[in-house]
Amino acid sequence: MEPLRTGDPSRIGRYRLLRRLGAGGMGVVFLARAPGGAIAAVKTVRSSYADETGFRTRFRREIEAARQVRSPWVVPLLDADADAETPWLATSYVPGPSLAETVDTFGPLSLASVRMLGVRLAEALETVHGAGLVHRDVKPGNVLLAPDGPRLIDFGIARAPEATALTSSGVIVGSPGFLSPEQARARGGEIGPPSDVFSLGCVLAFAATGVRPFGGGGAAGMLLRTVYEEPDPTAVPDSLAPLLRACLAKDPTARPTVAHLRRTLDEEVPETDSAERSDWLSAPVTRLINDRAAAVLTLGTIEPTQVSASASTVPTVSPEAATLTAVTAAPPPARAIGRRGFLRLGSTAGVLAAGGGGAWWWSTRPDPGTTPPAGANPRPALVVAFHGDLTGPRKETGNAQLSGARLAVEQLNAKSAHPFRLKLRTYDDGGDPERADELAVRLAKDADVLAVLGPTTDACFLSSEVTYTKATMPVVSVSVGADTRSRTIGENEFHHSHAALRVADPLLAAPCSRYLGNHVDAQKVFLMDDRAQGDFAWSLCDQTQQALRQAGRDATVTRVAAGKIDYASLATAVMSARADAVVFTGDAARAAGLASALSTARFTGTRMATERAFDPRFLTSAGAAATDWVFATSFTDPTARPTARAFTKAYRARFGTDPGWYAAEAYDAVMFLAQACVKDGSALTERGAIARRMPEITYAGITRTVKYEQGYGYNHEAMFLFRAADGAFRYLGQYQEAAVS
Repeated sequence: MEPLRTGDPSRIGRYRLLRRLGAGGMGVVFLARAPGGAIAAVKTVRSSYADETGFRTRFRREIEAARQVRSPWVVPLLDADADAETPWLATSYVPGPSLAETVDTFGPLSLASVRMLGVRLAEALETVHGAGLVHRDVKPGNVLLAPDGPRLIDFGIARAPEATALTSSGVIVGSPGFLSPEQARARGGEIGPPSDVFSLGCVLAFAATGVRPFGGGGAAGMLLRTVYEEPDPTAVPDSLAPLLRACLAKDPTARPTVAHLRRTLDEEVPETDSAERSDWLSAPVTRLINDRAAAVLTLGTIEPTQVSASASTVPTVSPEAATLTAVTAAPPPARAIGRRGFLRLGSTAGVLAAGGGGAWWWSTRPDPGTTPPAGANPRPALVVAFHGDLTGPRKETGNAQLSGARLAVEQLNAKSAHPFRLKLRTYDDGGDPERADELAVRLAKDADVLAVLGPTTDACFLSSEVTYTKATMPVVSVSVGADTRSRTIGENEFHHSHAALRVADPLLAAPCSRYLGNHVDAQKVFLMDDRAQGDFAWSLCDQTQQALRQAGRDATVTRVAAGKIDYASLATAVMSARADAVVFTGDAARAAGLASALSTARFTGTRMATERAFDPRFLTSAGAAATDWVFATSFTDPTARPTARAFTKAYRARFGTDPGWYAAEAYDAVMFLAQACVKDGSALTERGAIARRMPEITYAGITRTVKYEQGYGYNHEAMFLFRAADGAFRYLGQYQEAAVS
């Protein structure tokens, strides 16, 4: 639980808010108290969903669906309001940990506990299916553990089999690793109760062994294994193998019903266990539940805590500026700005008054003549290693990150009240994966190094990943696009010590599909899977195609060989298909060749690419043909963002140039890491403690709000759009609210 933040309401409906429980894909969840004293979990809906056409109608339908489900093993809906300015719903509060947290912390459950888990969850799903619904997201994170049994939660995407999913991602409904093959193929019409049976089989296998049946790693790999491969034998215990393998059948008709699953598992529970079913969890898990329940009880006489900004530090410009000042200028746990405010800050039509950011930045600078008072205890210095490509193929990006990081360190060290100083050590891997691994070994053995910022490239990150993981080294990466949200190495999940502040590459499908669907109304899209880019290109084309098709648009994928491209033939294919939009996944040189060919063919439709083609060489090679190409990126332009004006000014003064790509993101990465190194006002000086702290905090920065969300990572919405115009790249804004006119 976290204190309420400034900007959080004190009440929602008839519920008095007490604490924050966290944030999920749909919105923020609060701990609250009803007038009669009951404790509830109140979930609010993010403004991006609430403002979408038809959302409230779907949300009302979702509420009615949840009210139909009556089971002791399903967390009940208490109240809801789809018509409120911020839609919300309230459910009973369960103080127990999720199954995911339990297995991660205490290891797999006993087989007796797994059988009990399966019996109760099957009963829950019988009720769900009996109401004519399909849950669609049965996973360890949606199963809470209580002393008397599990509770199934989160009907955010539960849906009648023939209905459309509530989620607006437009890609695949469910969580890779626990969804069914029919979900992985995005075949909505085929998703019925057997899909939940498949997911439940995955959950029980994970609970029994701690292993995902279809492995970890990137989402694309998990989806492919789910569709085409058999489950990992080590994930299926021998005693449950026949039943679980039947649940995991690729053919939905070959899977058992939940009723059969429940009966089979119930028969396998020994008679002597029936009287002891209240003790179905291990003692450490039971103690954790008791501790959390006791923590909630202590809130009975405590008023909700509000974190407010100091009046002396808030410039009179705008609410967003005040929020940013309070977060960056004070050492206690920071409050995040709301999603709507963050998006306003991220667009080119931001509302910050000119100079407001400068007041924040320079108010933290020390007086040149100031010296520490006599007898003052020196602050401890925490060592952070910058590990990046400073001399190799990505040296421009690496050096820009280093410069941004240095400005952050200077600003932090200027705060005399901060509990520690940062010492930044610089290490260059030259973009060479072997050299990156050697550096990782060296840094892992250096007891003084408490955290790492970097590496710059995917290849160098992946080569050093195992070394850093085994050393429990906190790693904050800025420009790594490899999908590591669920990557498993041995018994460790890497996201526990890795904070990826850049979205995974495949997520760039979201700005592509949204731009094509919302801004230009493309009806026939020609997607080009450039095999020179490997899985990235395939994943982006596949997810973009699914999103567009779900929106009723025609989208086809053409694979482009990794070798020499016949650009004229490609342009001819586009024209023959009568496409009104093109998405290309290749690099700058290949995108420039295509741009020229499309211009020669007189193609006038929308042309999109990703940051892999976002390079000045594209502009010079394509010339006039580059005009109006739109690019989806995971970095912003700090020179165009009101929140980064002061940073830009300081960067220009210090380095004599505009900030390079990822420079501002590196600044935010250092400040986020610095916040993770503080707990209860004291510095953390142990790697494991810092790694555990990272997913717990929120840092509202100059480029984005850094906040870990289970299943999504740290910044799944930090994606931006640019357009080529007049021989330069013009920043359009955060992709959901970009100024595209």
